[in-house]
Amino acid sequence: MGTRPKELAELLASVEMQTVKAAKVVVIGNGCALPDLPAWVESVELADNLGVTGGRNVALEHLRDVDVAVDLDDDGLLVEDDVLARIVALYEADPRLGIVSFRVADETGFTQRRHVPRLRAGDPMRGGEVTTFLGGGHAMSSKMLEQVGDWPDAFFFSHEETDMAWRALDAGWRILYVPELLLQHPRTSPARHSFFYRTNARNRVYLARRHLPALLVPLYLGVWVALTLARTRDAAGLKAWFAGFAEGWRTPCGQRKPMRWRTVWTMTRLGRPPII
Repeated sequence: MGTRPKELAELLASVEMQTVKAAKVVVIGNGCALPDLPAWVESVELADNLGVTGGRNVALEHLRDVDVAVDLDDDGLLVEDDVLARIVALYEADPRLGIVSFRVADETGFTQRRHVPRLRAGDPMRGGEVTTFLGGGHAMSSKMLEQVGDWPDAFFFSHEETDMAWRALDAGWRILYVPELLLQHPRTSPARHSFFYRTNARNRVYLARRHLPALLVPLYLGVWVALTLARTRDAAGLKAWFAGFAEGWRTPCGQRKPMRWRTVWTMTRLGRPPII
């Protein structure tokens, strides 16, 4: 969004230093003008802010000819120079690998609980197969994207990674959390965005409407209503959350395609059934 030119320059420098060079690098200006960027960077300026999902989809249109698309937050930083090399090796070793999730940690090495893509988040260095991934730093197979489709435009921001993950798992692709792939990122709270509570609730409903078997819809949403009431102490935030919850039922969210019960079992076996 054009607010972090220094951080963006540092990120691009960390991409340039990789031992395996990126085939193409694209930076999207999401409703903003971009600063002067290196000649090897493809700059795309959008007239409007299309959100996380819309901006990423524009980027993917420019990356259709690559085997693996790597997405990095503009205030992230690749600390090691072998990140892309490791990603190449992972995909070469497993043809059914759909998504690779990075570990996100701040400059002190601390990883927030919300940045560990599994329920048992006490040890962020424990990798393996998971049922979701981190938006700030991840890689996706182009073959997987061709099969399952791009990001859900209607989401704009919040839970778009879960939507992509559920579609990938239902199509038989694996998601791997690899903590050795580090993206350094400032410690933040998602509630810093003014629209967080609204889109958080709305997109929970979108997820249920789009992907869950009918039997699981009230379970999934009931769990999240209970958790939100237990966790949220901000009255204005709660009001926005329930307004978003109602919006999720009355607005279009894309095609409904419930996941197979086999996928529900796969997610349960991996430690996170699709009710939480």
